[in-house]
Amino acid sequence: MALREYLKPSPHGIPVVTDRIERRGIIVELVIVGVLTFAFSALSAALALLEAQLAGGIGETTVALNPSRSDLDLIDAVRQVMSGLRLFAIAALGVYLLWRSGIGLARVGLGRWAPRRDVPAGLVLAAIIGLPGLALVAVARALGLNASLVPSQADTWWEWPVLVLIAIGNAAAEEIVVVAYFITRLRQLGASDGASLAASAILRGGYHLYQGFGAGVGNLVMGLVYGRFYQVSGRVWPLVIAHAVIDVVAFVGYGLLRDHLSWVG
Repeated sequence: MALREYLKPSPHGIPVVTDRIERRGIIVELVIVGVLTFAFSALSAALALLEAQLAGGIGETTVALNPSRSDLDLIDAVRQVMSGLRLFAIAALGVYLLWRSGIGLARVGLGRWAPRRDVPAGLVLAAIIGLPGLALVAVARALGLNASLVPSQADTWWEWPVLVLIAIGNAAAEEIVVVAYFITRLRQLGASDGASLAASAILRGGYHLYQGFGAGVGNLVMGLVYGRFYQVSGRVWPLVIAHAVIDVVAFVGYGLLRDHLSWVG
């Protein structure tokens, strides 16, 4: 893919909906999906950041990554698995709504995945965002612009696979809903590629604000890079792979190496 394609993507081929009733239906659907998923999360995250700033600064707070949900191991395990399954359900909701509206899934990047093409692209995208992102978190933390991240305390055998489940579910939910679903619906409403990209990226950055300003900016940049890749390539699976790799490293790798990564948290 040439650089100029990233600056100005080719026409996407998604027809703009002109019927007033259909357009109103898309807007209502976007509001409902947003309230149930990431738009409400963005509002909650912004309020959490505001609250932390008013209480002494986000740098004085801590944020737990996948905290325990019960003192009883069995109950904790069930709740953690439920959390992971809910993320997959959110992803499935985005897929279903697009399919139900008559849009072929292959047209929005959700066709059959091609491992030989999608996996290498996903790993490259993970490196492009993951490595600079780690540095950004460290700098933001040093400047008091990020909360202290408390890694998952995986003390029992079942917690490791559950963390991987949650990481993959999180990747699927975010990339399918925030990128594929959201951008496609905005395209149907006639939004330009630049406007839909900006909206998707701002949403992604917004629901990470509870971690601090650094996390918000980092995820905003991630949204711009991943969103543009989607607009140019028309593929979602590389984004899911990239995001899953980043989250597995964050949830599992950080937990294993937390004693050596105090400069991040």
